[in-house]
Amino acid sequence: MAASTPKPQTGARTLAWVGVYLAALILLGQLVIPQLNPYHTQILILIGINITLAVSLNLVLGFAGQFSIGHAGFMALGGYTSAAMSHYVFEPLVVGQTGLAYGLFVNGYFAASLLSGGIMAAVAGLLVGIPTLRLRGDYLAIATLGMGEIIRVVILNTDLVGGARGFGDIPPWTTFTWVFMIAGICILVVRNLIDSTFGRALIAVREDEDAASAMGINTTRFKVLAFVLGAFFAGVAGGLQGHYIQYLHTNSFTFLRSIEIIVFVVLGGSGSITGSVIAAAVLTILPEFLRVAQSWRMVIYSTLLVVMMLTRPRGLMGGTEFQWSWLLPGRKS
Repeated sequence: MAASTPKPQTGARTLAWVGVYLAALILLGQLVIPQLNPYHTQILILIGINITLAVSLNLVLGFAGQFSIGHAGFMALGGYTSAAMSHYVFEPLVVGQTGLAYGLFVNGYFAASLLSGGIMAAVAGLLVGIPTLRLRGDYLAIATLGMGEIIRVVILNTDLVGGARGFGDIPPWTTFTWVFMIAGICILVVRNLIDSTFGRALIAVREDEDAASAMGINTTRFKVLAFVLGAFFAGVAGGLQGHYIQYLHTNSFTFLRSIEIIVFVVLGGSGSITGSVIAAAVLTILPEFLRVAQSWRMVIYSTLLVVMMLTRPRGLMGGTEFQWSWLLPGRKS
């Protein structure tokens, strides 16, 4: 599976793109999003969260070649940790604050809350990844599936975060700007990693682990690092979801949620960041369009997935990335 990756950008050019992206997000968040109805805003927020999940899993599944079915477990761990930090620690600190001070405190505490959720998920990814990533194929899939279920059941029996009742009263701090800023950071980090020597080693492990090991690459180390980074962003995505819906329940983090994220990666094209972004957006919007079909909605949705995989077996992007040169007439990508 050959992956076509874009040419590395210079640091100045990357910073310029980051500045333009942030400015666009702030303008959209202040001027456009408040004009939308809550339903459309919710779809946009879910698209952003799913993009983060899809791109972070793509690092593990698409670039490292490790079939993990435990992404929802990391999402749950990060989401509950972040929500608990906001509810028990940070929210009481902003009570009584008004105006600009309130905004600054909320954004600062929200960033700390998301970071704590991501770190907790990353630590879990490290503890789980070291023993399980020595496995391969089906064995690794079953191990990660078991890990995700263990996390879910432990949370289900922890009264501090609501237990079987679910965890409510989470402050509503997630906004459009926050969601797409995190998605942008995730894309930037994964893209730069893949363009680095780390990424080349990771792709070598994916293509032939035995050959990579014979060349002196510590395959377990690279796989664990990718696993930890993927878990970190899954935890942050869980925090975003909790602070948007203001309620978390373990039923939202079953293995079906992990399968849904895997579908984003496979349908978009394993090893393609662009494909993951497109698939996450399309598969978030598609069920909403199909609501007119009522009870046949999921049948049509599943049929479309089967047709798309039959016609595009390597996914929508097939391991390639979008390049601006595609938009210029007469220029080859």
